[in-house]
Amino acid sequence: MQSPIRIILADDHQLFRQGLKVLLAQEPDVRVVAETNRAEDLPGLLAQVPCDQLLLDLQMERNTLPDIEMLAARVPVLVVTASELPSDSIAAVRKGARGVVFKGSAVETLMEAIRTLARGEVWLPPSLQTQMAVQLRKRTGNVLSPREEEVVECIALGLRNAEVARSLAISEETVKTHLNKIFRKLGVRDRVELALQASRSRITANGKRD
Repeated sequence: MQSPIRIILADDHQLFRQGLKVLLAQEPDVRVVAETNRAEDLPGLLAQVPCDQLLLDLQMERNTLPDIEMLAARVPVLVVTASELPSDSIAAVRKGARGVVFKGSAVETLMEAIRTLARGEVWLPPSLQTQMAVQLRKRTGNVLSPREEEVVECIALGLRNAEVARSLAISEETVKTHLNKIFRKLGVRDRVELALQASRSRITANGKRD
């Protein structure tokens, strides 16, 4: 039997946090292993309690956005926020969050996000994906070379570096070089953000360009 997804909850609203614990307790593949209402407790908590994901509110006793980069280096961060401002969510993704769920979403949506992150993927609301796609379109223009465009399309399809190399008949080292140049040109943080934006802005569900 597969081990449950171990979750740490970070939210300063006790009713919401306790309600979320009750809901998650009903899911056999998820287990809440710790919780806190203070952002400043998170580094110590992550050091003491092994977990697979951190469910993080953006507004606790203070704004937690500046903490995300540090936290995301230690554990996948799923932002659960009342703010539906695209700027807040996009900023969280740029800092390293692997997903965003709005507090007004259905429980099924939250569970889908948690399980998606557990597979090593990312999860964003469709409205936010659209916003990020618009930003990517504005950035790309004619900035990328034809080969870099091909690499972006491969990443959008979920290919790993070795698979990209085989697909394009180039070395993995060349793929890494292209990716580093693409990151700089597009101003994206890593391949996760690149895939998030490229998959929406350049490739539709049937593999054709928008």
